[in-house]
Parts: sequence; C-alpha cells; structure tokens
Amino acid sequence: MRTRFQQGLDDLRQKLLRMGGLAEQAVDRARQAYIDRDLARCQMVLEGESLINTAEREIDEAAFDLLAMQQPMAVDLRFILAVTKINSDLERVGDQAVNIAERVMDMVELPAADLPVDIARMGAAVSAMVRRALEAFIEGKAELGQAVLEMDNVVDRMKDDAFIQLVKTMNQRPDVVRQALDALLVARNLERVADHATNIAEDVIFWVQGADVRHNVNAEEQSEHAPTQELPTRASGV
Repeated sequence: MRTRFQQGLDDLRQKLLRMGGLAEQAVDRARQAYIDRDLARCQMVLEGESLINTAEREIDEAAFDLLAMQQPMAVDLRFILAVTKINSDLERVGDQAVNIAERVMDMVELPAADLPVDIARMGAAVSAMVRRALEAFIEGKAELGQAVLEMDNVVDRMKDDAFIQLVKTMNQRPDVVRQALDALLVARNLERVADHATNIAEDVIFWVQGADVRHNVNAEEQSEHAPTQELPTRASGV
C-alpha cells in the first residue's frame, strides 16, 4: 500500500508539472501576442485553455484519491494540500492569459498607438515569476519561493506606474483611449498572474517548511517552531 501511495505522489507531481508547463506557455504566448499584435498566438492561447481546464480536473481527482487511499502525515499531507492549491492557481493563470489574448484581439482592430508604458518588460517579469515558482516546486526549495515573493513587489510597482501613465494618456489623448484602456487591462491581468505565482511560491514554502507565509508572516520564525521533517527523496516522487 505504501509503495502504491508513493507512486501516486510521483504521478501527482508529474501531472502538476505538465499543467505548470501549459500555464507558463499560455502566459508567454499571450505576452508575445501583445508585443507582436499576433492573432495566431491569441488563438493558441484560447485553444490551450481547454487543456489546462482538463488538467485541473485530473489533478484534483488524483489528489482526492490519494487522500482517500491513505491518511498521509506531515510532509506528504502538506504536499498534497499544496498541489491542490497550486493546481487552482495555475488554472487561473491560464484564465488571465486568455484575458490578455482577448484584449490583444481587440487591440489589433485599432490603429497602433505609442503608449508610455512598457508592457513587454512587465510581461517578462511576470513570466519569470511563474517560471521561478514552478522551479521552486520542482526543486522543493523554499528559498526559490521566497525569491518569487520579493519579485511580486517589483511587478506591483510596474502596474501602479502603468495605471498612472495610462490614465494620464487617456485624459490628454482622447484618440487613443481604447488602446490605452486595453493596455491598462493587460497590465492588470499580468499583475494578477504575478499574484498567482506568489500564491504558488507560498504553497511551496508551506510544503517544504510547514510555514504559512501569507500576509507577510515570517517563514523562518515559523519553521523554527515546526516539527523537523525530511522531504521524501526524488525516488519517492516528491
């Protein structure tokens, strides 16, 4: 029974990694679609949404089956709980990528406008956050997750700057209001992707250290009081 359980953990991990790849790909495609005004990439994002949704359902079912098969303790239980939460955030990352693609589809119907905001730079930072959060999960390293939390502050500042500049542009240049509004919505969608990447990083820290770092709780302080647990080896699937 224990061997089957460990195999189940390994399968669950692999399913989540595949879904993470789909979500990361969706964000990258949406970001590039904005930069190139590329309808073909927008269509790829829309078509990929069903794959992400299917993966979400499969992961939830697999996680629930594991919980029903055996009452996991300590780090195994934290792992399964973290997977279910990461699964939900990855699905929402896919939703935000779809939102960006839809905004791009609106933008290409309008004349190109020179706007005082670097959406490409913000998109690159957000993509890096998603990638780093998934790396934290793959490696089981809380320090990589902590780095994602720190990156979120940078993206928040970018979104705030974009809001200020684009609102000013809409007030001064009525001819580009729709383009500026689309860019503003894209910036907001990217900021939400960053929030989901942050959630994933927090869940990795919870899995690895048993520490809840939401709402700026200090992970190191919590880990000092948490029971010491060794993570299962790669062979065990986690």
